[in-house]
Amino acid sequence: MATKIRLQRHGRKSYAFYSIVIADVRAPRDGKFTEKLGTYNPNTNPATVDLNFERALYWVECGAQPTDTVRNILSREGVYLMKHLRGGVKKGAFDEAAAQAKFEAWKADKQKGLEAFEAKQAAEKKAAKEARLEAEKKVNEGIAQKVAEKKAAEAAAKAEAEAAAAEEEAPAEAPAEA
Repeated sequence: MATKIRLQRHGRKSYAFYSIVIADVRAPRDGKFTEKLGTYNPNTNPATVDLNFERALYWVECGAQPTDTVRNILSREGVYLMKHLRGGVKKGAFDEAAAQAKFEAWKADKQKGLEAFEAKQAAEKKAAKEARLEAEKKVNEGIAQKVAEKKAAEAAAKAEAEAAAAEEEAPAEAPAEA
């Protein structure tokens, strides 16, 4: 039986997430499968992958052919690196401990890069928030200035009207006193 490691679609319209499964080559995309290896959610940033590493490595070593997307996922998770290192152990290039140390160093480096990416995203988000806040403050200052000018103009108009009313009353009172 020829097997493939493929994605099986789940989720609603425009929000797909996938199961990573082992299936017969002739089975339809969402049809019968032999084993579920994990899940892949491309809707998050970065994409979330939950994978049973040991079973995926077992199936890759048994000759199951992954689709292009699954090959990229397995490569990012280190399944192909571990297959390569195990091949080196079988050939006698290095021992199991050295292979495990190389894999752990790769994994730590990858985790460090992921943390740097998340820190960069958080910094960009904070900078964007501060920029929006500054823009909002400028808009609010402009509105406050316009309101102050309008109130000042209204107060000046009211003062002029009172002054004019006082002038009209003053000359009318002056002849009556004389």
